[in-house]
Amino acid sequence: MQTINQLSSTALSTKTSKRAEALTGAVMAAFLGLVMVWGVGFSHIEAVHNAAHDTRHANAFPCH
Repeated sequence: MQTINQLSSTALSTKTSKRAEALTGAVMAAFLGLVMVWGVGFSHIEAVHNAAHDTRHANAFPCH
């Protein structure tokens, strides 16, 4: 049988694990967003740049 302290530490580690997963997801989403805006939007490859440019206009995001 588990004691109250063991149950408490198990619940705390589960909560910490879920927070770490959420933080990891948020950081990865932010990184993907930066790559999309800066990496693709300012690409020197004309086809990639134009696709990003048209997408920004379609979403009413000002770009120039």
